[in-house]
Amino acid sequence: MFVITADQVDSTRRGDLAGAAVAGLNARYEKHLALPVDRNAGDEIQALFATPEPTLALILELTRGGQWSVGCGIGTTRTPLPRNTREASGPAFVAARDAVDRAKRAPFRFALSVADDHLLGAADVAPLLELLLLLRARRTAEGWELFDLVATGMSQADAAARLAISPQAASQRARTAGIRSELAAMGPLVRLLGEANAAAATATTTTATTATVRPDDGPAHA
Repeated sequence: MFVITADQVDSTRRGDLAGAAVAGLNARYEKHLALPVDRNAGDEIQALFATPEPTLALILELTRGGQWSVGCGIGTTRTPLPRNTREASGPAFVAARDAVDRAKRAPFRFALSVADDHLLGAADVAPLLELLLLLRARRTAEGWELFDLVATGMSQADAAARLAISPQAASQRARTAGIRSELAAMGPLVRLLGEANAAAATATTTTATTATVRPDDGPAHA
């Protein structure tokens, strides 16, 4: 499972964003959430997903504006799940807490933690996500304007017409913004997140099975 914990940055000056964020995220991600997005104490929100695609989408959404410190935890959760995310628990939630604490000190205010941090998936996906966040952090307002159209499935030519710029200008803007690179990275990142999640689940199952199997006492000796 994937737990995203996000803590608002500088809420004393920016005002509370958590309430509106909870409502908006529940509306946009409703079909993908394992539990509704919930508000923890203070200005913190939490989301729980079973699949990697919406997890990556929410990470990219929350890190875009610099308004949140975002931690993603990967691991198992205690079942059966409660009705509210803030009442849920398990290794994935512990990992998310570690991640959001580290995110507050990270360059792009994001960190990822896998419950079993020795697993290969954690080492693979975290630096690649950071590279993607670096690319996005360097994107200009004009680049975002084009990206937001192309990301909906619109062709670059149609996006250029919508923006009243030439196809050549759109191509230059797309190269500078790294739009093609970001879109190409999405599939591999989703796959790596899924592999990390599967590895964490397998490790937990193996540990539980090992703990319940008792070795054979063997024959008694006189």
